Amino acid sequence: MFSKVLVANRGEIAVRVLQTLQAMGIATAAVYADPDEHAPHVALADESFALGGAAAEETYLDRRKVIELALKCGAQAVHPGYGFLAENPAFSRECAEAGLVFIGPSPETIELLGDKIRSKETAVQAGVPVVPSSPIWAPGESQPDAMSSEIGFPLLVKAAAGGGGRGMRLVERASELEQAVESAGREAASAFGDGRVFLERYIPAARHVEFQVLADSAGNTIHLLERECSVQRRYQKVIEETPSPALSEDLRRAMANSAVAVAKSAGYTNAGTVEFLVDAQTGEYYFLEMNARIQVEHPITEETLKLDMVEWQTRIAAGELITLSQDEIRPTGHALECRIYAEDPYSNFAPATGRLLAWRPPSGMGIRLDSGVAEGLEISAYYDSMLAKLVAWGPDRQAAIGRMLRALASFPVLGVTTNIPFLLRAISHPDFRSGDYDTG
Repeated sequence: MFSKVLVANRGEIAVRVLQTLQAMGIATAAVYADPDEHAPHVALADESFALGGAAAEETYLDRRKVIELALKCGAQAVHPGYGFLAENPAFSRECAEAGLVFIGPSPETIELLGDKIRSKETAVQAGVPVVPSSPIWAPGESQPDAMSSEIGFPLLVKAAAGGGGRGMRLVERASELEQAVESAGREAASAFGDGRVFLERYIPAARHVEFQVLADSAGNTIHLLERECSVQRRYQKVIEETPSPALSEDLRRAMANSAVAVAKSAGYTNAGTVEFLVDAQTGEYYFLEMNARIQVEHPITEETLKLDMVEWQTRIAAGELITLSQDEIRPTGHALECRIYAEDPYSNFAPATGRLLAWRPPSGMGIRLDSGVAEGLEISAYYDSMLAKLVAWGPDRQAAIGRMLRALASFPVLGVTTNIPFLLRAISHPDFRSGDYDTG
């Protein structure tokens, strides 16, 4: 096992990873940008090192700086969290070249799954259905009209090298296509440094369901069941739950087998997530993508299965084999996660900044908060606006919903506007209460 690990991230995921590493008896190091000097992850780590600067490009995305600091502090491994460098094959490769273990899949696998078309080909080879799509191209290089005629409208323009809803546009008719391609390409180039896009058939009444997988270096691969992620805004997940209220046991089993097949086809190791779209009208499912990292929403899997995802990531990266059998994966109860964002739901979800004058997290039976902020902290506009993840577990879905509603209602935050009012309305909505909802 590693004696020291550097966590190359910030916010709640940095805190989350540091907590597990310290519980495992592993010495920890953190990095921070100037605006994060007083952030909780900096105080929590055994050692913390300044990256120098504020913008992501000169701090958390600077591969050279992160690797130099990892070597300087004597770390044996780097945990990338999610976002930033987590799915950057060059960073994974450079870590290996520097003698550092990257806690995640191989650079070759990251590269494969980061290419949306190659990842779909991998799914097809595994016998898993995929959503019809076009080849990848750069705006201006090709005429999208011919491609769109094969797919049909409505369709999505999607970034080839990204996710999280960025570089994505819904196109209802042919007259909107050219502008959507240009707009998506610009946003993708800004967000990911790659302006290439592709077209994909749009399924209007779709549910977004993902399966967590774990795989070790010997090829042992298991799934940790599903997460329902259909409550979204601007194609970004806001509320997740497990188990999904929409899956029959037969469909759950088929999708789980498909997730494992995709992971094996990709030669995957460590923790990963296979995402599917489920047609709410026909019940058919399609492979969407596989994320080569820990997911934001991993806590609900932890709460229902009573295991530690970060611990398993670390153990697998250290060369240990999975000791869990598929038959041992038996969930208990139901869990929900709400993402708490610094944004104004009454002003088109515009990002909010300011000093957190009050931050009083709720507590109680079945309540968990993964947070990267604290009272008095300045919330800047440099990074993602997510402040924390509120998780509620209950013996059944209605109990979990009740606990979540009470927790949200007793979560005073002053100084920075949050989306808590929106979350309360969403979870109280009859469609959510009944489980009859989709991404539309």
